[in-house]
Amino acid sequence: MTILVILLAIALQIFLSAKKVSPFISLLIVAILAGLFLGMQPDQLLASIEKGVGSTLGGLALIICLGAFLGKILEVTGATEQITSTLIRAFGPKHIQWAVLLTGFLMGIPLYYNAGFVILVPLVVALTRKTGLPLLYIVIPMAASLSTTHCFLPPHPGPVVLVKAFHANMGLVLMYGIILAIPAVIVAGPLLGRLLQHTTTKAQDEALTAVAGNSKILPSVASSLLFALMPVLLIALAVAAGHFLEKGNVLQSILLFIGDPVIALLITVLLAIFELGKTAGKTMTQMMQLLTDSIAGIAMILLIITSGGVFKQVLVDSGTGTYIATFSSKWDMPPLLFAWVVTAFLRVMIGSATVAGITAAGVVAPLLAAGNVSPELMVLAVGAGSVFGSHINDSGFWMFKEFFQLSLPQTLKSWTVMETVISIIGLAGVLILNAIV
Repeated sequence: MTILVILLAIALQIFLSAKKVSPFISLLIVAILAGLFLGMQPDQLLASIEKGVGSTLGGLALIICLGAFLGKILEVTGATEQITSTLIRAFGPKHIQWAVLLTGFLMGIPLYYNAGFVILVPLVVALTRKTGLPLLYIVIPMAASLSTTHCFLPPHPGPVVLVKAFHANMGLVLMYGIILAIPAVIVAGPLLGRLLQHTTTKAQDEALTAVAGNSKILPSVASSLLFALMPVLLIALAVAAGHFLEKGNVLQSILLFIGDPVIALLITVLLAIFELGKTAGKTMTQMMQLLTDSIAGIAMILLIITSGGVFKQVLVDSGTGTYIATFSSKWDMPPLLFAWVVTAFLRVMIGSATVAGITAAGVVAPLLAAGNVSPELMVLAVGAGSVFGSHINDSGFWMFKEFFQLSLPQTLKSWTVMETVISIIGLAGVLILNAIV
């Protein structure tokens, strides 16, 4: 009966998504109905909803909002444009794929996927016009790097939510995630791009206008790179301090404090406001308007994540997560592999990588209770599963298709294959790391 209720809940989520109902509303509806049919009393269900909201946003809201603000600052002040142009000049036309890959990766760390995609598309298309190279040959490495950072690396919403749900160390997740991201982005990026280079596209000029001729004063290369990577550097310093400095040491305490994701992002944002804002000639009023604009842009993301957290909490409090977790032992399946399979299934059914990851968290979290599974690797196993098999129920699928004017079969052969390759390589990397660490 429990499995039937879950399958029907997923089917209802798919149906509501097909009817263009906002995931924020549809997930709440699905969570409430699932809780009632799973035998929860109304007062117990209401308590789960409240707990789900609080536990999801508690350690998440500030990270997502500060990350969005930093991304907006980098975009408006021209830091992203400076980094992109510099890398392209440094690599040259022969190695343009690697320039685009590294650019996407660097931009993908502080920027959300949609923001990074929209910012980089005009520059990528301008490159194809200058070099005469096929569009997908250059585009695939960019999309692969953005997608990989989105599913593996904090401060992106999915990984951050999973870190909190599994009580994982965010610094270790970041380090392990970078290790997994390198082979995934190489195979799903330049190598796949070469296989697709003969695919012809019908990109519309008005949707892909290059940013040539922009006369604004750009920040220096050094400051652009510094502010794009500063949160990662501060978090990495905290990880190193936790491992190599004596516990209770004053320097360790300081580094652990500034390496907390919220503090690291806050420090970066404050410094970027003054340094990059000054270079761009922005007043404090204009910079604060960027804050308002950036928060408005991610408000719906926060709401969707909150609804997903409610659904997760209902699954946990109803005992469903524990029930499904028993399948891991019944099927004699390793917990990390089981987590990937569950998340990949949800991703194919629901479409949203973030929602699939959040929902899977409630299902697989009981597997950590035994204590023989690394919570950091569990975060990455779920993250890898969350990008598997993207197709027509995923907004990213349609964004890729429409921006580059691909046919449906072309999008399935490029975007869907790229996402699936990242997922499978991520799973392989997680299993290898589990054997080592």
